Amino acid sequence: MRVASYNLRYDSMPDNITVQQSLASLPDPLQAYTFFGKKGEQPWSTRRIKVFEHLQSEGVVLAGFQEALVRQVHDLAELLGNEWAWIGVGRDDGVAAGEFSPIFYKKSDVTLVSNDSFWLSNTPDVPSKFPGAGSVRICTASHLILKTGAGGPVHSTYLNTHLDDQSDAQRRLAASMLLTRARYEAFKTKGPVIISGDFNSPATGTDSGAYQIITGQLPPVAINQTFADKYAVPEGALPNFTMVDLKGQAPRSAVSGDFATYTGFNAPGDASVYSRIDFVFGGSNGRWTSNAYKVGSSLTDDGVLASDHRPVFQDITLH
Repeated sequence: MRVASYNLRYDSMPDNITVQQSLASLPDPLQAYTFFGKKGEQPWSTRRIKVFEHLQSEGVVLAGFQEALVRQVHDLAELLGNEWAWIGVGRDDGVAAGEFSPIFYKKSDVTLVSNDSFWLSNTPDVPSKFPGAGSVRICTASHLILKTGAGGPVHSTYLNTHLDDQSDAQRRLAASMLLTRARYEAFKTKGPVIISGDFNSPATGTDSGAYQIITGQLPPVAINQTFADKYAVPEGALPNFTMVDLKGQAPRSAVSGDFATYTGFNAPGDASVYSRIDFVFGGSNGRWTSNAYKVGSSLTDDGVLASDHRPVFQDITLH
């Protein structure tokens, strides 16, 4: 199956243009337009059709988004249609306020068994912000059945999240919480565990703590004890469990040449802010095969950037 992780860039320039109005205003596809005629960030009402078209063309089965406000979630649901369903809550109130980290799944391929959300803070059961963090941070968790698995239906766990852009301490806490929950699910379900998201943490450098914790290069930090107890495993169970960066597990010939997943809304060719901070991980307990990895483009010839991030597409076989 193909999994996508895509930070949509929140709707920072809201308007009253409906999805149907955006569709009705699409230009004649046979007529040329001014190349790179648009520059910088465009309204979500312009960007959303680009996001939809890209997802449709890639044959995605499962998608984790970040920075989606409720309007953006509803717009994608409208565009994708009844073949798709979604889960998630607004991070600010646990209902609809603030950004979502929603999971969308194609109903013909995936069945939802259960889902929940938790906050990446010292009080994970309620909407809350870690001290010093720039924003409230949330994780959407799901138990899914892939109906089209190679050997029949496969039960799996999928987590989707967005770590803080300002606080390294929050990112390290979040990575430790994610690792705890993933290890618990791997032990409990005996199935594959997948995590996707914008970690705001590259694999190397001074801001790489979250990446290094979740991949086992650094030890986890202390987390909320109630959360730790709730998702504890028996002593000695999965002692060296980590999450594995699935890009590195795909055959080299099946890994796209593009590296950066964050580009900003910079002009084409300006790579001054480029970095790789969006990931798809698989639990070290296995039950997955990484078949291919690709970073898509958010840029089209008209100059519109669908987001300040590029989408990540990961092909996985679950066992």
